[in-house]
Amino acid sequence: MTDPELRLVTAIRTGLAAAADPAKAPAMRAYMKSDLPFYGVQAPGQRELFRAVFAEHPLPDRHRWLATIRVLWEDATHREERYAAIALTGVRAYADWQTPDLVPGLYHDMIVTGAWWDYVDDLAIRRVGPILRADPEQVTPVLAEWIAGADLWLRRSAIICQIGSTAATDTELLTLAIDRAAADREFFLRKGIGWALREHAKTDPDWGQAFVAARPGRLSGLSVREALKHIGPATGSG
Repeated sequence: MTDPELRLVTAIRTGLAAAADPAKAPAMRAYMKSDLPFYGVQAPGQRELFRAVFAEHPLPDRHRWLATIRVLWEDATHREERYAAIALTGVRAYADWQTPDLVPGLYHDMIVTGAWWDYVDDLAIRRVGPILRADPEQVTPVLAEWIAGADLWLRRSAIICQIGSTAATDTELLTLAIDRAAADREFFLRKGIGWALREHAKTDPDWGQAFVAARPGRLSGLSVREALKHIGPATGSG
Protein backbone atom coordinates (compact mmCIF):
# COMPACT_ATOMS: atom_id res chain seq x y z
CA MET A 1 0.00 0.00 0.00
CA THR A 2 1.09 3.57 -0.64
CA ASP A 3 1.02 6.17 2.11
CA PRO A 4 -2.50 7.55 1.37
CA GLU A 5 -4.01 4.07 1.30
CA LEU A 6 -2.17 2.93 4.41
CA ARG A 7 -3.18 6.01 6.41
CA LEU A 8 -6.85 5.60 5.53
CA VAL A 9 -6.98 1.87 6.22
CA THR A 10 -5.09 2.29 9.49
CA ALA A 11 -7.42 5.08 10.58
CA ILE A 12 -10.49 2.94 9.88
CA ARG A 13 -9.13 -0.02 11.80
CA THR A 14 -7.91 2.11 14.71
CA GLY A 15 -11.18 4.01 14.89
CA LEU A 16 -13.28 0.86 14.85
CA ALA A 17 -11.14 -0.76 17.52
CA ALA A 18 -11.45 2.33 19.71
CA ALA A 19 -15.24 2.40 19.32
CA ALA A 20 -15.65 -1.35 19.78
CA ASP A 21 -18.32 -2.67 22.10
CA PRO A 22 -17.50 -6.28 22.97
CA ALA A 23 -20.88 -6.68 24.64
CA LYS A 24 -22.73 -6.00 21.37
CA ALA A 25 -20.38 -7.78 19.00
CA PRO A 26 -21.56 -11.38 19.54
CA ALA A 27 -25.22 -10.55 18.93
CA MET A 28 -24.35 -8.59 15.78
CA ARG A 29 -22.34 -11.52 14.50
CA ALA A 30 -25.11 -13.98 15.25
CA TYR A 31 -27.74 -11.84 13.54
CA MET A 32 -25.68 -11.65 10.35
CA LYS A 33 -24.55 -15.28 10.59
CA SER A 34 -21.12 -13.87 9.92
CA ASP A 35 -17.87 -15.78 9.56
CA LEU A 36 -16.07 -12.54 10.39
CA PRO A 37 -16.34 -11.20 13.93
CA PHE A 38 -17.74 -7.75 14.65
CA TYR A 39 -16.10 -4.95 16.59
CA GLY A 40 -19.57 -4.15 17.92
CA VAL A 41 -19.84 -0.71 16.30
CA GLN A 42 -23.42 -0.08 15.22
CA ALA A 43 -24.45 1.68 12.03
CA PRO A 44 -24.65 5.30 13.31
CA GLY A 45 -21.18 5.03 14.83
CA GLN A 46 -19.84 3.47 11.66
CA ARG A 47 -21.21 6.27 9.49
CA GLU A 48 -19.78 8.97 11.73
CA LEU A 49 -16.35 7.33 11.80
CA PHE A 50 -16.25 6.63 8.07
CA ARG A 51 -17.21 10.20 7.15
CA ALA A 52 -14.52 11.63 9.38
CA VAL A 53 -11.79 9.27 8.15
CA PHE A 54 -12.63 9.71 4.47
CA ALA A 55 -12.60 13.50 4.85
CA GLU A 56 -9.30 13.45 6.72
CA HIS A 57 -7.59 11.04 4.32
CA PRO A 58 -8.52 11.96 0.73
CA LEU A 59 -7.29 9.64 -1.99
CA PRO A 60 -5.48 11.34 -4.87
CA ASP A 61 -6.58 9.20 -7.81
CA ARG A 62 -8.88 6.40 -8.91
CA HIS A 63 -6.15 3.78 -8.79
CA ARG A 64 -5.53 4.41 -5.10
CA TRP A 65 -9.27 4.59 -4.40
CA LEU A 66 -9.81 1.15 -5.93
CA ALA A 67 -6.77 -0.28 -4.19
CA THR A 68 -7.94 1.00 -0.80
CA ILE A 69 -11.41 -0.46 -1.28
CA ARG A 70 -9.92 -3.84 -2.10
CA VAL A 71 -7.60 -3.78 0.92
CA LEU A 72 -10.46 -2.93 3.27
CA TRP A 73 -12.59 -5.63 1.69
CA GLU A 74 -10.16 -8.46 1.07
CA ASP A 75 -8.02 -8.05 4.20
CA ALA A 76 -10.90 -7.38 6.61
CA THR A 77 -10.55 -8.98 10.02
CA HIS A 78 -13.99 -7.72 11.15
CA ARG A 79 -17.24 -7.17 9.29
CA GLU A 80 -17.29 -3.41 9.88
CA GLU A 81 -14.13 -3.09 7.77
CA ARG A 82 -16.09 -4.45 4.83
CA TYR A 83 -18.84 -1.94 5.57
CA ALA A 84 -16.13 0.71 5.37
CA ALA A 85 -15.12 -0.60 1.94
CA ILE A 86 -18.70 -0.29 0.72
CA ALA A 87 -18.98 3.19 2.21
CA LEU A 88 -15.78 4.23 0.44
CA THR A 89 -17.25 3.17 -2.90
CA GLY A 90 -19.98 5.77 -2.39
CA VAL A 91 -18.02 8.83 -1.30
CA ARG A 92 -19.38 11.83 -3.23
CA ALA A 93 -15.93 13.27 -3.86
CA TYR A 94 -15.19 10.21 -5.99
CA ALA A 95 -18.51 10.10 -7.86
CA ASP A 96 -16.82 10.63 -11.23
CA TRP A 97 -15.03 7.30 -10.75
CA GLN A 98 -18.32 5.37 -10.83
CA THR A 99 -17.93 3.95 -14.33
CA PRO A 100 -19.38 0.86 -16.06
CA ASP A 101 -16.18 -1.17 -15.71
CA LEU A 102 -16.84 -1.40 -11.96
CA VAL A 103 -19.91 -3.59 -12.51
CA PRO A 104 -18.13 -6.64 -14.03
CA GLY A 105 -15.01 -5.81 -12.01
CA LEU A 106 -15.00 -4.51 -8.44
CA TYR A 107 -18.71 -4.81 -7.71
CA HIS A 108 -18.97 -8.28 -9.22
CA ASP A 109 -16.11 -9.42 -6.99
CA MET A 110 -17.58 -7.84 -3.85
CA ILE A 111 -21.01 -9.34 -4.48
CA VAL A 112 -19.64 -12.84 -5.11
CA THR A 113 -17.25 -12.87 -2.17
CA GLY A 114 -19.62 -11.02 0.18
CA ALA A 115 -22.44 -13.46 -0.53
CA TRP A 116 -24.87 -12.10 2.05
CA TRP A 117 -27.73 -9.64 1.91
CA ASP A 118 -26.23 -6.84 4.01
CA TYR A 119 -23.36 -6.44 1.55
CA VAL A 120 -25.13 -7.38 -1.65
CA ASP A 121 -28.25 -5.25 -1.36
CA ASP A 122 -26.29 -2.06 -0.73
CA LEU A 123 -23.96 -2.75 -3.64
CA ALA A 124 -26.76 -3.73 -6.01
CA ILE A 125 -29.13 -0.85 -5.29
CA ARG A 126 -26.74 1.99 -4.46
CA ARG A 127 -23.84 1.20 -6.77
CA VAL A 128 -24.84 -1.07 -9.65
CA GLY A 129 -28.26 0.53 -10.12
CA PRO A 130 -27.04 4.11 -10.64
CA ILE A 131 -24.34 2.97 -13.07
CA LEU A 132 -26.97 1.00 -15.00
CA ARG A 133 -29.18 4.09 -15.27
CA ALA A 134 -26.25 6.24 -16.37
CA ASP A 135 -24.93 3.81 -18.97
CA PRO A 136 -27.48 1.11 -19.83
CA GLU A 137 -25.81 0.16 -23.11
CA GLN A 138 -22.69 -1.06 -21.33
CA VAL A 139 -24.20 -2.40 -18.14
CA THR A 140 -27.30 -4.22 -19.40
CA PRO A 141 -25.28 -6.98 -21.16
CA VAL A 142 -23.32 -7.56 -17.94
CA LEU A 143 -26.52 -7.97 -15.94
CA ALA A 144 -27.89 -10.30 -18.60
CA GLU A 145 -24.88 -12.54 -17.93
CA TRP A 146 -25.55 -12.38 -14.19
CA ILE A 147 -29.18 -13.33 -14.79
CA ALA A 148 -28.19 -16.34 -16.87
CA GLY A 149 -25.49 -17.48 -14.45
CA ALA A 150 -25.59 -19.72 -11.42
CA ASP A 151 -24.45 -17.36 -8.68
CA LEU A 152 -27.32 -16.62 -6.30
CA TRP A 153 -26.10 -13.20 -5.26
CA LEU A 154 -25.41 -11.94 -8.77
CA ARG A 155 -28.89 -13.06 -9.76
CA ARG A 156 -30.42 -11.30 -6.75
CA SER A 157 -28.42 -8.19 -7.63
CA ALA A 158 -29.81 -8.21 -11.17
CA ILE A 159 -33.34 -8.45 -9.77
CA ILE A 160 -33.11 -5.70 -7.15
CA CYS A 161 -30.59 -3.29 -8.66
CA GLN A 162 -33.33 -1.15 -10.22
CA ILE A 163 -35.08 -0.47 -6.91
CA GLY A 164 -35.30 3.31 -6.77
CA SER A 165 -35.22 3.72 -10.55
CA THR A 166 -38.94 4.64 -10.60
CA ALA A 167 -39.95 5.67 -14.15
CA ALA A 168 -36.45 4.95 -15.45
CA THR A 169 -36.82 1.24 -14.70
CA ASP A 170 -35.95 -1.02 -17.62
CA THR A 171 -38.95 -3.32 -17.28
CA GLU A 172 -37.65 -5.61 -20.01
CA LEU A 173 -34.49 -6.26 -18.01
CA LEU A 174 -36.47 -6.60 -14.79
CA THR A 175 -38.80 -9.10 -16.45
CA LEU A 176 -35.86 -11.11 -17.74
CA ALA A 177 -34.29 -11.24 -14.28
CA ILE A 178 -37.51 -12.27 -12.56
CA ASP A 179 -38.62 -14.87 -15.10
CA ARG A 180 -35.20 -16.52 -14.95
CA ALA A 181 -35.45 -16.86 -11.17
CA ALA A 182 -39.19 -17.41 -10.70
CA ALA A 183 -39.00 -21.20 -10.42
CA ASP A 184 -36.08 -21.17 -8.00
CA ARG A 185 -36.97 -22.07 -4.42
CA GLU A 186 -34.17 -19.95 -2.93
CA PHE A 187 -35.62 -17.53 -0.35
CA PHE A 188 -33.38 -14.62 -1.27
CA LEU A 189 -34.45 -14.78 -4.91
CA ARG A 190 -38.14 -15.06 -4.08
CA LYS A 191 -37.95 -12.22 -1.58
CA GLY A 192 -35.94 -10.14 -4.04
CA ILE A 193 -38.55 -10.66 -6.76
CA GLY A 194 -41.35 -9.51 -4.49
CA TRP A 195 -39.35 -6.52 -3.29
CA ALA A 196 -38.45 -5.39 -6.81
CA LEU A 197 -42.03 -5.75 -8.03
CA ARG A 198 -43.46 -3.98 -4.99
CA GLU A 199 -41.10 -1.04 -5.37
CA HIS A 200 -41.77 -0.61 -9.09
CA ALA A 201 -45.52 -0.91 -8.46
CA LYS A 202 -45.29 2.32 -6.46
CA THR A 203 -44.50 4.00 -9.77
CA ASP A 204 -46.65 1.85 -12.06
CA PRO A 205 -49.22 -0.22 -10.15
CA ASP A 206 -51.00 -1.32 -13.32
CA TRP A 207 -47.77 -2.83 -14.64
CA GLY A 208 -47.22 -4.64 -11.34
CA GLN A 209 -50.71 -6.13 -11.30
CA ALA A 210 -50.49 -7.15 -14.94
CA PHE A 211 -47.07 -8.73 -14.41
CA VAL A 212 -48.33 -10.95 -11.61
CA ALA A 213 -51.61 -11.75 -13.36
CA ALA A 214 -49.75 -12.92 -16.46
CA ARG A 215 -47.86 -15.55 -14.43
CA PRO A 216 -50.44 -17.66 -12.60
CA GLY A 217 -48.69 -20.26 -10.52
CA ARG A 218 -45.21 -19.25 -11.72
CA LEU A 219 -44.33 -16.84 -8.93
CA SER A 220 -43.99 -18.06 -5.37
CA GLY A 221 -46.58 -17.06 -2.80
CA LEU A 222 -43.93 -14.98 -1.05
CA SER A 223 -43.13 -13.08 -4.25
CA VAL A 224 -46.80 -12.44 -5.01
CA ARG A 225 -47.61 -11.26 -1.48
CA GLU A 226 -44.69 -8.85 -1.52
CA ALA A 227 -45.45 -7.65 -5.04
CA LEU A 228 -49.09 -6.85 -4.31
CA LYS A 229 -48.69 -5.61 -0.75
CA HIS A 230 -49.76 -2.05 -1.59
CA ILE A 231 -51.81 -2.52 -4.75
CA GLY A 232 -54.22 -5.36 -4.05
CA PRO A 233 -54.78 -8.72 -5.73
CA ALA A 234 -54.17 -9.37 -9.40
CA THR A 235 -56.78 -11.36 -11.26
CA GLY A 236 -55.35 -14.70 -12.32
CA SER A 237 -52.32 -14.54 -10.01
CA GLY A 238 -53.21 -18.01 -8.64
